[in-house]
Formats: sequence, C-alpha cells, structure tokens
Amino acid sequence: MHTIKVTLQYDGTRYAGFQRQPNGVTVQEKLEEALRRLTGDGALKIGAAAGRTDAGVHARGQVVHFRTESRIPPDRWPYALNQQLPEDIVATRAELVPDDFHARYWAVNKRYRYTIEQGPFQSPLSRLYAFHWARELSLEAMQEVAALIAGRHDFAAFRSTGGSAKTSVRTVTVLTITQETPFVYVDVAADGFLYNMVRIIAGTLLEVGAGRRTVADVRRALETGERCFAGKTLPPHGLSLEFVTYGTGTAPRDRLVGDEDGE
Repeated sequence: MHTIKVTLQYDGTRYAGFQRQPNGVTVQEKLEEALRRLTGDGALKIGAAAGRTDAGVHARGQVVHFRTESRIPPDRWPYALNQQLPEDIVATRAELVPDDFHARYWAVNKRYRYTIEQGPFQSPLSRLYAFHWARELSLEAMQEVAALIAGRHDFAAFRSTGGSAKTSVRTVTVLTITQETPFVYVDVAADGFLYNMVRIIAGTLLEVGAGRRTVADVRRALETGERCFAGKTLPPHGLSLEFVTYGTGTAPRDRLVGDEDGE
C-alpha cells in the first residue's frame, strides 16, 4: 500500500463542488469512479483534497491524495487517469508521498484567484469564468484596501454562515489586484480560508473600487467582525483554486479547520 498525491485542474461549471454530496454530481465522485475503474479497487476513496471547492468553482491546482496497491508508476498516473476522467477534469501531476501525507493538513498556503470582467458587455467566452462588472472601477482604491486586509486578522466579517471553523483568525500572505483589460484579477493567498472568505474579500474590493464602500467600512469590518461592513459575496464562477504550497511535514490540524473557501 502506498500514498499518491495528484494535482488536478477542473472546470467546476457542471459540478456541485469538489466534495461528495447527497444530491448532485461532484468532482470527487467522478475522480473516485475513475480511480476504481483504473485500479479495480471498488472501495478506493480519496483521503482528502486541499480545498473543498463549492458548486461552480474551478481549479488549476487542486491537490488530493489516496492510498492504493496499484503498481502504476507515479509519473504514469496522470496519463492513466485522464483516460478515465471526463474532459472537464484533468490530472496534471502525480507523485509518491509519505504514508502520513495529508492533502489538507500538510498545506501551509493556498492561493485563489477571483476574476472580474470589466466593460459594457461580457464576452460569451468568459461568462463561465469571470464575474461581469459594467461600470468603472478604481484600482487605486482597491489596492489601498487590499493593503489593509493583508496580514493576520480576525476575518469574522468575511465569512458566510454555515462554516465550522473554530477560529476566524487567518493570515493573508498575498492580496493583489492586477488588470489585464478587460479582466481584473484578485489574487489571495493565506494559511487558511473561512467559508466564502475569498468571494467576500473580492466583493468588498469591488464595492470599494466602485465607490460603494469606503476604507473606513473595511477597517470597521476588521475591527468589529460585523458582516454588514464587508461587501457582498460574489458568485462562485469567478473563483479558481490556483495552487497549494506544502511544507515538509504535518501542519497543525486546526490551521485549516472547517469549510475552506471555494467553499
């Protein structure tokens, strides 16, 4: 028995999220079906995923692990898996890892990207991958607020109800806003995420950029934890899990406790 770590890309449009759900097709379901066909092990299950992406959320760097007795060489797993997976899920890398590796708990940092398409009309080619905003945005104002949000804070105001995290304190290590017309990219990296945290951060920055919310509002959100001072939760289709960074050993289990954004 050995442990395999696999990196995945997927278009989340037609899935009810990564994690298995009682009602709705999920990425985990399709991946486990492919693994079972490939190995002949009808009981094979994913040990964990780095992030529990929500319905409609995409991934360029999702990571999972599983244990198997299969003798497929690690570097051949992507080729073999992709023969079994639907075309909107692709394995891009696989490697042999220590038996105690955990895709979620060994993660020390994750990065998400939220994409906003700015302009009078949305391209039909981006409608499934970017949130459309027809009005002007001040990137300078958004960047000012991004600098305020970055760092270690209590992000209670930047979470939706329904999560199970024991603490709302997180460290945002990267929060940048860049523009490649017509797209505005919000990139967020942190040691862990609360339920809908990235989508709320992106919504807050959008409202600040549109002049609908002030720097003072965001400061009050961080200071009080009151949800009303932060922005709306943007739709899931603009969000993508970009990549996950791992350390050399086990991370504290409460670091990424509860629902992860994506969500």
